[in-house]
Amino acid sequence: MHNSSSLNRFSIAPMLDWTDKHCRYFHRILTKKALLYTEMVTTGAILFGKGDYLAFNNEEHPLSLQLGGSDPNALAQCAKLAQERGYDEINLNVGCPSDRVQNGMFGACLMGNPNLVADCIAQMQDQVDIPVTVKTRIGIDDCDSYTFLCQFIEKVMPYTKTFIVHARKAWLSGLSPKENREVPPLDYERVYKLKQDYPNLTIAINGGIKTIDEIKCHLQHVDGVMVGREAYQNPVLLTEIDTQIFGTNAPVIDPLSAIQALYPYIEQQLMQGAQLNHIMRHTLGIFNGRKGARQWRRYLSENTHKKGAGIEVVEQALTFIK
Repeated sequence: MHNSSSLNRFSIAPMLDWTDKHCRYFHRILTKKALLYTEMVTTGAILFGKGDYLAFNNEEHPLSLQLGGSDPNALAQCAKLAQERGYDEINLNVGCPSDRVQNGMFGACLMGNPNLVADCIAQMQDQVDIPVTVKTRIGIDDCDSYTFLCQFIEKVMPYTKTFIVHARKAWLSGLSPKENREVPPLDYERVYKLKQDYPNLTIAINGGIKTIDEIKCHLQHVDGVMVGREAYQNPVLLTEIDTQIFGTNAPVIDPLSAIQALYPYIEQQLMQGAQLNHIMRHTLGIFNGRKGARQWRRYLSENTHKKGAGIEVVEQALTFIK
């Protein structure tokens, strides 16, 4: 069994339609230490899809693949493929409340079937040497007692020691995925209690965390912190992670240099047929709070999708930043 606690000290959450390979490449320029996650990829896409759903840039390490599925054999197969491709960790999604997800019997509804989750993790771990971890919620629907959470953890912990816990419960019907990230109240204390009661587990906390100070505060109670939307919408936060959270003395990259550091990647991707807007959409929030940030965002939004748009569009957008 592998302990991945150092890997999980700080991570950027898997976010559907957001944390693609362009996003992760940009985030890696901002922080060398954070663990990055793929968007959730279903076992069906990997095993039967037309595209390559496991592709990533070599610079992205350390990198975790988040899998969606509930068939232990399919998950084990995908875990094996992921290890062969060089991923550093594999994570099973037991937290996503999307309707699309329940019909495929994966995501948060799996919390109600801990034996199946245990079987999935056991078979995945059987196929790989890298850590297999679980991302979950604190409960689902009316199954939201601390006892329910502990019963889930106890069934699964013989096969993994690492749980990333979104400190909200999920409503499996009646709330959209977006509402599920905002409506159920946060309960950080419950996640802290989990760490107290199961000190041998690596517990990371997720949900509504926005600042370096909040991250440091959580780290006094749990082993790791995962940040989602704030890391994406306000990426300058990530420039402080290596020094403040990992204690490195590497120089903090400034946003302007970060964008310029992206140029070679942009050139390379455009030559391979990528579109500029697909790369630059992830950088829109980097100058938040700075003079010219709105013009930067607007210029990129209006011009990066145009045919033949290249580096000159980015350079022009940067002239608005004061």
